[in-house]
Amino acid sequence: MVLLGWILIIALFAVGLAGAVYPILPGALAIYLAFFVYGWFFSFDSFGVMFWIIQTLIVVVLIVADYVVGAWGTKKFGGSRLSVILSTIGVIIGPFVIPAFGLIIGPFLGAVIGELLSGSSVNKSVKVGWGSLVGLFSSMVMKIILQIAMVVIFFIWIIIY
Repeated sequence: MVLLGWILIIALFAVGLAGAVYPILPGALAIYLAFFVYGWFFSFDSFGVMFWIIQTLIVVVLIVADYVVGAWGTKKFGGSRLSVILSTIGVIIGPFVIPAFGLIIGPFLGAVIGELLSGSSVNKSVKVGWGSLVGLFSSMVMKIILQIAMVVIFFIWIIIY
């Protein structure tokens, strides 16, 4: 049972970290679930209130920032509301339509199409498309850092306590 518990925990950590890059995966929620798996298989005793407060705050920041940072890039480069919406849709469906490059092409095309439909020039639309990619990659970097922090805090917590 110990081996099964650790396999599940590590698998959830892997899914969580992959979710930082591939937006369809549950990301931080998978990592958060790994803490419960640890508790069910081993013990919740090493987790105190402070552990749950810290981890929950990180998850909330990740969920909120995921939307805010992605939209920020599009807005920062002059994008309209429609380009923000279509860029977000592109992030979600792009990987399914074009598996290898859809994560990059989807939001870019979404933002460009959104700007063109809003009446912007081709040059401005392409600039906004690049902005959507800046937001996407900024969001990914932030998610990777915070999710690694969640895992590191978990291991430090179970070793110390």
